[in-house]
Amino acid sequence: MTLLTYQVFKTVADLGSFHGAAEFLGLTPSAISHSIAAMEKELGFSVLTRSKSGIKLTNAGERLLPFVNGVLNSDESLHQAIAEMNGLKQGRIKLAVFSSVCTTWLPEILNSFKSKYEDIKIDVYEGTYDDVYYWIKKGVVDFGFLSVSAAKDIPIVPLYRDPLLCVLPKGSKTSKPGEISVEEMRDYQFVTQRESTDADIQNFLRENSLEIESHYHVVDDLSTVALVEEGFGICLMPELCMRHIPYDVDTYNIKPEASRIIGLAAMNPGFMAPAVKTLYKWIIRDYQDEEFME
Repeated sequence: MTLLTYQVFKTVADLGSFHGAAEFLGLTPSAISHSIAAMEKELGFSVLTRSKSGIKLTNAGERLLPFVNGVLNSDESLHQAIAEMNGLKQGRIKLAVFSSVCTTWLPEILNSFKSKYEDIKIDVYEGTYDDVYYWIKKGVVDFGFLSVSAAKDIPIVPLYRDPLLCVLPKGSKTSKPGEISVEEMRDYQFVTQRESTDADIQNFLRENSLEIESHYHVVDDLSTVALVEEGFGICLMPELCMRHIPYDVDTYNIKPEASRIIGLAAMNPGFMAPAVKTLYKWIIRDYQDEEFME
């Protein structure tokens, strides 16, 4: 099998469409279909299932994808290494982020990095904690931002401690100005997010035996706070999430205090392509708080 075969397989897997892969790679749909058919014949098993709902990986295809990503990443690393030997800084980086990093840190990271390394291209993938974990684990991205609690078995460098806040409708009163206790929270209905989105908040609720009632289970930070503004409940939210929230709500420090730790996660941080390593170290240099520096 050729590198093009691997690229076709990866692109079809990513996009879930022969036509989409053809458009992305500049090939015809028949060429995509032929490439996959030839790949499956050589392998001796199917890697994709085709149905009216789209194209999905078979179990064998799921197991094969990380190895294909590894081959393609190695080829990219080779080209980057050759460029570096020729005194050039170029290449392509695949970076995964979750929502609050995307809206706060990412624009500055992209702008500052591009000002020095204009020939290095960065592809950004935004998703939930679970999405980012999957993308890193499967080799879809080179590295990404994650909460330390969501990184599981992926090596992660801690960067920043992000306090958790309680968000209440405007004008709400608590027993102590600027603070709200766990006991006071028990009197409210909550607006919650899926655990894949706010694992650290779910951990806080469990650790403090907060068996909350919630009829609103959303994914997006803006949606969560919008429901709070309209009086449908309260929510817990990392401080970073609240920096660009346009809604008129009040935020309170929670007691006992809690936080999430944001870090930079990568499967093999010691074995990165030159361009990837450059961005990885750039982010750590600019965003790692002193408490986490070795």
